[in-house]
Amino acid sequence: MNTTGLLDGQVALVTGASGGIGRGIALRFAEESAAVAVHCRTRPTAAEDVADRIRESGGRAVVLRADLTDEDACHRLVHEAAHWGDGRLTALVNNAGVQPVRDLPGMTADEWRTVVDTNLAGVFTCTQAAADVMRAQDGGGSVTHIASIEAHTPAPGHAHYSAAKAAVVMHARAAALEYGPHGIRVNTVSPGLIHREGLEEAWPEGVRRWRRAAPTGRLGRPEDVADACVFLASRLASWVTGHDLVVDGGVSARPHW
Repeated sequence: MNTTGLLDGQVALVTGASGGIGRGIALRFAEESAAVAVHCRTRPTAAEDVADRIRESGGRAVVLRADLTDEDACHRLVHEAAHWGDGRLTALVNNAGVQPVRDLPGMTADEWRTVVDTNLAGVFTCTQAAADVMRAQDGGGSVTHIASIEAHTPAPGHAHYSAAKAAVVMHARAAALEYGPHGIRVNTVSPGLIHREGLEEAWPEGVRRWRRAAPTGRLGRPEDVADACVFLASRLASWVTGHDLVVDGGVSARPHW
């Protein structure tokens, strides 16, 4: 892939960057010349692999661990990233999340809270901490939440996930409104079905249905989501805030009747 240095001089924190979409985002940010703080909670070896790939390509990276359901840990994570970045943090990508499957009638309050605390509360706290850093520096910064097309169209067994992602989209709009005067832009990226290892074997019928529904005829790749995040963090999106960028190969364009 040809790179253009779109994020040259930026210091970025990507949460949940040890695998999947987060890994793709961290690597693309580094390809575009950002220094990247790679966050993980329980997979430090995988996170170090991401950081090593960035360093081997001539970039800067550090691995930081934190439990994003813990408010103090979120603030500590953000300030560790900024300290590593010589006092600057110009981009935050709130990617970390969980996606369990559980039918709504049988769901417990604890199961609900686990998803909401991870997928929503962590986004709120990390954004608040990052904004404190960004508004104290020249140039402000950008925050991008990874939401989902399920924020708009729920799926069976994902009531807690869909509700949390819908709230993430609205949080970004509210944050764009309140942090905008400080030079901070806040947006969301809503992916569709993204390929991961073993998905076709684990859910063959779902993958077939997705490919039939997508005008582009394929699943998404982590790089597709990463490219959207690079755009939103770059100068190309300097007047884009409070926006939900759907990255789903056109599935949302298909009629629902």
